[in-house]
Amino acid sequence: MLTVLKADKSREPFSEEKVVNSIRRAQIHTSIQSNVLKHVKSKLYDGITTAEIYHHIIEFLGETGDHYAKARYSLKEAIMNLGPTGYPFEDFISKLLEAEGYHTKVRQTLSGACITHEIDVIAERHGKSSMIEAKYHNSPGTRSQIHVALYTQARFEDVKVRNHIDEAWIVTNTKTTTDVNTYALCKKMKVISWSYPEGNSLRDMIEKLRLYPVTMLSSLSSGQKRILLNSHVVLCKEIYKDNSLINMLYMSGRDHANVISEVNFVCSQG
Repeated sequence: MLTVLKADKSREPFSEEKVVNSIRRAQIHTSIQSNVLKHVKSKLYDGITTAEIYHHIIEFLGETGDHYAKARYSLKEAIMNLGPTGYPFEDFISKLLEAEGYHTKVRQTLSGACITHEIDVIAERHGKSSMIEAKYHNSPGTRSQIHVALYTQARFEDVKVRNHIDEAWIVTNTKTTTDVNTYALCKKMKVISWSYPEGNSLRDMIEKLRLYPVTMLSSLSSGQKRILLNSHVVLCKEIYKDNSLINMLYMSGRDHANVISEVNFVCSQG
């Protein structure tokens, strides 16, 4: 039995179903899904890493006539590329929640009973106010540990009365430990990680709302993406709605057209 080495150094049996599901989630055209799987299987060996499997899928998609298919498949990597600071991730979470009807504020300084705290995101909806710890990691094997839940709860206890905060959340782009999830359940703290909770994880939210980060765009350089993020343009949909947002990148007409073409693909396919 061939095994796969995951980012957290654990091993699991290779699963064709997982590969196919990941391709389907990215809405890769059905006509090439089986060929993608065949390509991956041709590269398999015992102990292959998940990163290598991802690379082989991206490699194959890049060689198809569907030039932007690999952009849709690179969602997890695109979220990782929101760094190196946590600010773009905070902006991204804020805009996801706004799409779900929340009124949000980022990087708010609140006076607690004991000290002041900078809160990553404050979200309000239906008369309930939530403080959110947006925990960004730039390594896929990194999990948010129990100390994150403990200090989030402590900060919540300090600010909740004076600032009328009703609950605390942890939102992260990777995973959380079992201890974090157990503690959060006990304290009625909400946890949203890359794949938890099932059906309402960060990945589920992004795909449901179709709000993809600009770091997904292969037609932009790393420097151009950084300019957009520093200007708080974090969603492809923002460019889809207002093409003039990329004028700050000072591109040629052809490059401008390529970006708009890719944005249209990413935002309009469903």
